[in-house]
Amino acid sequence: MKVAYARVSTRDQNLDMQLAALKEAGCERTYTEKASGVARREQLEQCLQFLREGDTLVVYKLDRLGRSMRDLLSIVDSLQQRNIGLVSLRDNIDATSTAGRLVFHVFAALAEFERSLIAERTSEGRKAARAKGTKFGRPRKESNDKADACVQLYKGGMTIPQIMQQLSIRSKSTVYRFLRMRGLDPSRKPRFSTGSGEKTVNKTQNS
Repeated sequence: MKVAYARVSTRDQNLDMQLAALKEAGCERTYTEKASGVARREQLEQCLQFLREGDTLVVYKLDRLGRSMRDLLSIVDSLQQRNIGLVSLRDNIDATSTAGRLVFHVFAALAEFERSLIAERTSEGRKAARAKGTKFGRPRKESNDKADACVQLYKGGMTIPQIMQQLSIRSKSTVYRFLRMRGLDPSRKPRFSTGSGEKTVNKTQNS
């Protein structure tokens, strides 16, 4: 069974040209959507789920299918593992043929080469930055200041969620880490009250 997938990036664009070509190619079922490359493509997900062994996925162009080379190769690899063919009409590529499979092997090699270049350039850039004295990671002073503030608020009687909101910290684990940096363990240590400065022991510890 030939199953088609057509996509345009914006709602102002028209699918008619793609649909006409896909119909002429003999597609029996078509999935369409208007979504950008970065948006979730629900129709594509449904299309891939519908495909069965022996089917062929037909697209107007490969850039309608993948967000990037890596994304495209991932989809192609998944289709090949499921014994599902892939045809791109405008690109004149038929992944069910020997020549078509060779094209995708070349694509995969180029994508791997690109990843290697990016990794190499990133590594060289970091080395050059370190040589100039650039330090990576969160500044130590900022962490120390946040840790001190967490301790003060915690001893002042604030709950962990209140501390998160007050200091714009997104996760509880970060607050726990800051407190433990100062020798406090919220899961074991008693809370502190603001008035007399005396420690207030939890009810579970009194029982």
